[in-house]
Amino acid sequence: MIVKARIEHQKDFLFMEEIPDKYVPDHRLSEKSITIKDAPVGIKNYQLSTNGLFLVHSEMKFDGPARILTEVEGEAITCQFIFSNKNGSGTAGKQSAKYGRSRHNIRYIPSAKEAYDVKPDVEFIYFLIVLSKDYYLRLVDLYSPLHEQFVQEMEKGISTSFAEHDLFMTPEMRRSIEAIITCRQDGELKRLFTDARITELIMYQLEQFSQHIQGGRESLLDRDIPKLEEAREILERDYIDPPTHKQLSKMILLNEFKLRTGFKKYFGSTIYDFVTRLRMEEAKRLILEEGKNMYEVGVNVGFKHQASFTNAFKKYYGILPSDVRL
Repeated sequence: MIVKARIEHQKDFLFMEEIPDKYVPDHRLSEKSITIKDAPVGIKNYQLSTNGLFLVHSEMKFDGPARILTEVEGEAITCQFIFSNKNGSGTAGKQSAKYGRSRHNIRYIPSAKEAYDVKPDVEFIYFLIVLSKDYYLRLVDLYSPLHEQFVQEMEKGISTSFAEHDLFMTPEMRRSIEAIITCRQDGELKRLFTDARITELIMYQLEQFSQHIQGGRESLLDRDIPKLEEAREILERDYIDPPTHKQLSKMILLNEFKLRTGFKKYFGSTIYDFVTRLRMEEAKRLILEEGKNMYEVGVNVGFKHQASFTNAFKKYYGILPSDVRL
């Protein structure tokens, strides 16, 4: 398959790669970085490819309107992840940009040409995984009910998506993407690591698609999303002593019901689970990196009683905090 993309009226390609369709487990990875500065577009690309796989991470800034032209020759399955922020609200590559408006989907694309209009004064982070049919079918369970319609359309050569509308990205997906683009391994270790993280990322996508189907297709209101982002920022800052739902709803000017349901739909996690994850990840870091004792760790992540911390840690990780160093 051949995958390529460029900005309309620009001579340089964002990427243009010919990828062998056959999945070869021990084939080496090829990496490259490309920077394009040609007003009104500024783009920084990291690309990785091997048999059956093409991956690109793009940081893009548009000072004026632009159109992205894409083309796929041959069958491909794409996992697309898009983050966007208004210029000035964050810097591409920094945490604020990564946690801006986000969406994702899985698509099957037979040979096709498409065009996407992008708005000016917007920063985009675009993470794209392109898999050959052979590669994808080795990763997923074709007989899962969730896959049935997708595979049927794919076998007919009909362009299709897992979700009718793109879904919001979860924190787990963001962490998997971050792990892929910051991996410091090389050679065989990097290939194994990349394969594992891609499988993990697709698993998170399929998990959310399944929840979306079971929970209905109600969409969030655009005006509520900045408030949910604000709620996340507050919880990340104050997770040691987080506000109650009632307090948080007043802080972001959103009623409690919309806060609870919207937070879970947008971030793929309840508020309680989100705070628990932040506490447990920090607890593990304090144990491994700072060597703090269990009492200090519990206090530092917001637990008043040692037993409560120990129980919460074991429930989250499946082991006692004292066993982490073993």
